[in-house]
Amino acid sequence: MFYFCYDLHFMKILLKNATIINEKSEFHNETLDILIENGIVSQIKKDIDIDADSIINKKDLHVSSGWFDPNISFGEPGFELRETLENGLLTACKSGFTNILINPNTDPPISSQADVSHLLQKSKSSPTALHISASLSENGEGKNMASLYDLHKAGSKAFGDFNSVLKNSSLLRVALEYVQAFNGIIQAYPIDEIFYEKGQMHEGLASVNLGLKGIPTIAETNPLSRDLSLLEYTNGKMHIPYISSERGVKLIRDAKKRGLNVSCCVGIPHLLFTDENLLEFDTDFKIIPPLRNSSDQKALREGLLDGTIDMISSLHQPVNPELKNLEFVQSKEGSIGMEAAFKVMHECFPLDKIITFFTRGKKRFGIEDFCFKIGSSADITLFTPYGKDTFKIGDIKSTSKNCMFVGTETKGKIYGIIRGEKIHLN
Repeated sequence: MFYFCYDLHFMKILLKNATIINEKSEFHNETLDILIENGIVSQIKKDIDIDADSIINKKDLHVSSGWFDPNISFGEPGFELRETLENGLLTACKSGFTNILINPNTDPPISSQADVSHLLQKSKSSPTALHISASLSENGEGKNMASLYDLHKAGSKAFGDFNSVLKNSSLLRVALEYVQAFNGIIQAYPIDEIFYEKGQMHEGLASVNLGLKGIPTIAETNPLSRDLSLLEYTNGKMHIPYISSERGVKLIRDAKKRGLNVSCCVGIPHLLFTDENLLEFDTDFKIIPPLRNSSDQKALREGLLDGTIDMISSLHQPVNPELKNLEFVQSKEGSIGMEAAFKVMHECFPLDKIITFFTRGKKRFGIEDFCFKIGSSADITLFTPYGKDTFKIGDIKSTSKNCMFVGTETKGKIYGIIRGEKIHLN
């Protein structure tokens, strides 16, 4: 049996002196009390005086709609040594996320109705809601289409073969057409494996100076161009799990101008770091897609601000130390980031924008985004944007410790989350 000992239930929860950050709410930027009864927001006003089961009165308490990360990897089933479902969800709670979408890069890959049902059932106790992106093809092999409708009925929110482009264009076309019957969304990873072969980092001046084989921008834009063409042909619905280049931003912007039903995400690492961060051969900065140059970084930030890029992700990907702690060329790609995600974003953007980026992706995957309205279900992240610190290895709650954010200056603190009647406080 699966239990979350940190999962608390209260009939009445009272938040005192909470500054509401929600640009869509009439209470935006107001400091008020919030009463939650049986998982429903029942009162929002000054000085609520009531006997509550739990009264939360934290220093500089801020609240927003619950945060969402659409690109999370754990390890269960098959890779529990890198991360279990239980500890991964606990990490999400502690990091302020009320909803996460996990990737199917497990063993076996999440590609059957039973796989999806099992994980959703096992996560029911968690204050963080688990959502699943299942494999588009059987066992993620890219040959035959998985039973997408059955996966949808079981609860899958999207379908895609993790970090793998579908070489069979016909299969992607059929999938884009097939899922329209139930408004499904296809995740298309812009990763040309030929250009990635033996590539270690972004192809540029830094890779030349380090003597490492580079991964050119066309490794992203070639498959992205093809997939957007198929999307236009089928009138389907597509999500690009990550883009990392200036040219990628332009392709997405042009596709949206043409009316294509496409959304995309950018990794927080690509907003903060560039290929210059690999000059000391730190393997924690070795990720997919690779960190690119400052021009790409500027374009990604601008694309996020103007809405070309729809959402952000920590690109949380735990890696076993025996695969990560190797010489740079042999080291496996990946870095974890949920624990640091909010705290490091203040370097790039003001608070209102950060909160918007963390919340605006939910609707794309059919996850309701509850604003602060009387009668709405509670889906709230509790935090303060104040207080500076440096992110340390001891701040990591994940099982794996491969984290590029260690040593980064941070701002703010997560107090916890509330989702329905479930509450987690740090």
